[in-house]
Amino acid sequence: MTIQRPASIDPREPWLRIGTREFRSRLIVGIEQYDSVSVVRDVLTVTDADIFITTVDPDNRRSSLLLSDLDAALDLDRFTWIGTTSFARSKDGALRTADVLRDSWGIDILKLDVRGDNNMPDNRQTIEAAHELRAKGWSLLPFILPDLSTALALQDAGCSALRVMAAPVASGRGIVDPGPIQEIIDVLSIPVIVEGGLGTAHHVAQAMGMGAAATLVNTALVEAKDPMKMALAMRHATTAGRCAYESGPMAETIAA
Repeated sequence: MTIQRPASIDPREPWLRIGTREFRSRLIVGIEQYDSVSVVRDVLTVTDADIFITTVDPDNRRSSLLLSDLDAALDLDRFTWIGTTSFARSKDGALRTADVLRDSWGIDILKLDVRGDNNMPDNRQTIEAAHELRAKGWSLLPFILPDLSTALALQDAGCSALRVMAAPVASGRGIVDPGPIQEIIDVLSIPVIVEGGLGTAHHVAQAMGMGAAATLVNTALVEAKDPMKMALAMRHATTAGRCAYESGPMAETIAA
């Protein structure tokens, strides 16, 4: 007997389309913290990532890898390029970063971050920035604290997907309070990405098992003793969690 894999759990089925661009990998990898071109190349390869995230620091306080060096190490043309404002600490900083990204590289998809000095998303400023950027034609993936009213406001603003914080960035604490995140996943009609504080593979599997469209990781790979093994573990956790969600798992019970 031949058992065929259902198409619905094909790990390469697109989970998001923006114009003609398709997002297939459900594991997104941030690369802002790396200072080695070869490590970036290996991490993106092992995770099977298809998104390349680039940014600038609007206040010029941080260095980054040269794109020319990255392009020599891996074929950047095979990735969908998106920008990020993760270094911005105000709405104005995010808007300035977006302008530079568009003017420098023609990027029109933005991982929108507006964070305060505590490195936590500022939901109010994020909504304000989203409205201004949408008016300029940007496609947006904003990052927020888990709050349904904020999520709905950003969906209504025309954002392509939403990124919801599981725990403080770089904390490794995993999904601290699943309830508000689950509510957002259940209510929104746009894809929901879980990120922030995902420190190991089982955090990724949990998020995917809740019905997240994707997860985004960064520090967990940078700080792992063996980043490539952690990258591989998270890749498999992404597929396992998504397959578990789509399987329609049994309900919890108190019966013995």
